[in-house]
Amino acid sequence: MLLAATHSGSFHADDVFAFAILQAVTGGEVSLTRSRDAADWDQATVVFDVGGIYDPQRGRYDHHMRDKPLRPNGEAYSSAGLIWRDYGRQAIATLCPAATPGQAEIIWTKMDAALIRDIDLMDNGAMDRHPGHLSSVLESWNPTFAETDRAENDAYFQAVAVADQVLRREIAQTYAAALAQDSVEAAAKAAADPRIIVLDSRLPWDEAVFDLDLREALYVIRPAGKDWTVSAIPPDRGSFAQRKSLPAAWGGLREAELAAVCGVEDATFCHSALFVCGALSRDGAIRMAQMAAEA
Repeated sequence: MLLAATHSGSFHADDVFAFAILQAVTGGEVSLTRSRDAADWDQATVVFDVGGIYDPQRGRYDHHMRDKPLRPNGEAYSSAGLIWRDYGRQAIATLCPAATPGQAEIIWTKMDAALIRDIDLMDNGAMDRHPGHLSSVLESWNPTFAETDRAENDAYFQAVAVADQVLRREIAQTYAAALAQDSVEAAAKAAADPRIIVLDSRLPWDEAVFDLDLREALYVIRPAGKDWTVSAIPPDRGSFAQRKSLPAAWGGLREAELAAVCGVEDATFCHSALFVCGALSRDGAIRMAQMAAEA
């Protein structure tokens, strides 16, 4: 049984999420004391968000000191970021045992750069607070002044239960992204033309193309039900533009009209914005991508 301690009183998302991570690591075999008494902290193996000490070797993870622990980019950690840094990989191994070491590292890195970093920024006042942010949602479990019968510790563990579900779903979603990245990488290596990536399942490719730095790739082909689509890759992550748009002559055309223009008999459509087109067959989609690449 891991013995952990944090502060009593009002809680924030970082101390809630830090404990959810420790729960994941231990499979729930962790006992938490919420206290302002230093004698209680001395009994714990891991103390987070309180105590005025940052010393991972001793299991002490406060971040409120003047000489606070910082990320490599200079941003301040919260207790969530510190616990994730040292225990996150173990949490992933427990909650996602199917992940390979490489996939687990992708999961850890993506979550650290997004969900965990956001909690850190919010806790340190480096991000504008708004009601819909996860930090605000978790902190809404704090008893209000009007709830005189609401026990503080009960409220804290209710928030932890929510954080636990978020942690599990984020790991599951990011594991799927790691699997997709592996598939995109394999398809890119097997491509006859580096400009055209052909996937055999409808998996998300957007993040993988940029994470893998596939600069030559212009189009991604994948199945869509019984049909196949050709998607133009944007120049930058999150952009609505295309590295190379589909031929302008195809824009807005469908079926026989499109087939007559592009010469692919089973062509089905081309979006007027020239970022996606389709065909009934894999071969038809590949031919359309080849023509677009050469246009």
